[in-house]
Amino acid sequence: MADETRDGTGWEDLFGDDPRAAVPDASRSGSASPRVTQPADAQPMSRRELRASESSNARGAQSPKAQRPAKGERPPTSTKRRRLWIPTVITILVILGLGAGTVAYVWANYEDEVRKVMGWELPPEDYVGEGTGEATLVIEQGDDGFIITNKLVEADIIKGFDAFYALLLQADPPIPFYPGYYVLAQQMSSEAALKAIQDPANRVEHVALIHEGRSITQAFEVLSAATDIPVADFEAAAADRSIYGVPAEAPSLEGYLFPATYRFDPGVTAESVIRMLVNRTFQSLDSAGVAPEDRHRVLTMAALIQREAGPRAEDFYKVSRVFANRLEKGWKLESDATVSYGTGRTDTVWTTVEERADASNLYNTYANPGLPIGPIGAAGDLAIDAALHPVDGPWFYFVPINLETGETKFSETLAQHNAAVRELQQWCRATQSPNCD
Repeated sequence: MADETRDGTGWEDLFGDDPRAAVPDASRSGSASPRVTQPADAQPMSRRELRASESSNARGAQSPKAQRPAKGERPPTSTKRRRLWIPTVITILVILGLGAGTVAYVWANYEDEVRKVMGWELPPEDYVGEGTGEATLVIEQGDDGFIITNKLVEADIIKGFDAFYALLLQADPPIPFYPGYYVLAQQMSSEAALKAIQDPANRVEHVALIHEGRSITQAFEVLSAATDIPVADFEAAAADRSIYGVPAEAPSLEGYLFPATYRFDPGVTAESVIRMLVNRTFQSLDSAGVAPEDRHRVLTMAALIQREAGPRAEDFYKVSRVFANRLEKGWKLESDATVSYGTGRTDTVWTTVEERADASNLYNTYANPGLPIGPIGAAGDLAIDAALHPVDGPWFYFVPINLETGETKFSETLAQHNAAVRELQQWCRATQSPNCD
């Protein structure tokens, strides 16, 4: 084998240890071949081996895999290529910045449309803020969250069902709702609407307080002031007492309008108000164990006790005993409160001799035996209980001796009673109290 190639390049020049010898000078060869480093102790190759090696190296130069750096090595960096990337990156960032602003604008103004086009789930429809205008929400007994939410949507208080109902489902503990009329704004956010319903100030109701002992005339005045319903409407609605289920022997609805605090929704009628109060009376009588056939008698006695007893609860049961003892003995009750009521005066219990002698006054228990023909006012639960459970005692008389404190003396004999009456007269002269008139 010759020691030189045809072009005069020695084999050692091609396959020596010096890497620079791997690329012949252009003046010595018309072409350059890739060089593969040969180990120092390698044997010379034959022409056939050389051609095979050159062919393999040529194929390796064309393969991307052959250009990969060895593991752990960093590939060479092209300065020119790096410089070309700088304006490209800047351009991309500018485009992204402009695109982000456009996307933000579109999302803010056309979110629903974008979601529909993209097939994304739409968020619950909802208004923003506290709303404007005014709307009325009526929550009836038995309404649940589903019904209330639908009512809010129908009144345009909230925009959609889902947002408000989701708040109810997430609430822990559950949010209670109370029947009534609520005045709210329209087009409120769901959160604002929920807070507004829970605010008692937004609930519209008419409040009426009827005190114990008040007559039906006084009760109608209170109810009229609370509901803006004329007194005449109440009087007309009370004319036919049979529609309310009161006993047939009742001369009127007097005594059947229970004294309590009532709350009425807007739009109530005189008849519905009266029915509510009468039913409340029946409720108390039923709770006390009074049979329907005894209602009138018990209410008549209870109303008498309510008007005659003072502010002390224990005196209710003593007054009840006095009347019970008199009825058992067959005595007249001789109650000034009954005489006064029969004359049309309900603001005093003072009577005259002539008034006490007037038997035509069917409420006059001085001139007529037994109980009056009906209640003389509204009796509360205490008076009803006292009528049913008089305390034990021997008394047949009673009289207050101090109209400011309500101190009352109970007597067994007329002489004792007259002495107590003189104490009352002395107190009136000493105090000049207007209650003595």
